[in-house]
Amino acid sequence: MAGGTQGPGELITKVNVTPIIDVALVLVIILLVTAPMIMVPDMPVDLPVAQSRGVEDERNLSITLGSEGQLAIDRDDVAPGDLERRLRERLSEPGNEDLLVVVRADAGAQYARVGEILAVARAAGATHLAIATRQGAQPAQQLEDEETER
Repeated sequence: MAGGTQGPGELITKVNVTPIIDVALVLVIILLVTAPMIMVPDMPVDLPVAQSRGVEDERNLSITLGSEGQLAIDRDDVAPGDLERRLRERLSEPGNEDLLVVVRADAGAQYARVGEILAVARAAGATHLAIATRQGAQPAQQLEDEETER
């Protein structure tokens, strides 16, 4: 039976795995494309620029402060007066004792409000706090100014 033809009544002994691999690769591509969309909060926030960003990559609890003062814990909107209670609940869950609490504040938000949020998080039992920023390089004009001063 050369040439891969089979006569009537013969069993198929070879399985073509190429279609299975194609489907698996398509599913991986879909997962890679959609995963970043799932993790981004719904509230648009313009983060301030900073030089390092390593802390955001750890497992954390995110408090988001919008430009108009709206608050969210991870993806859930929270009333300002309810923030401490909700944080205390999340931090008291098993395994969340040493959870990193990251404050994501819009660049247009008042610094005093960010400080209040940090104080509320500390009062709720947060032991590790961070402020989220965007990764940014030094502006070209600032670099030129530094070089001319030398």
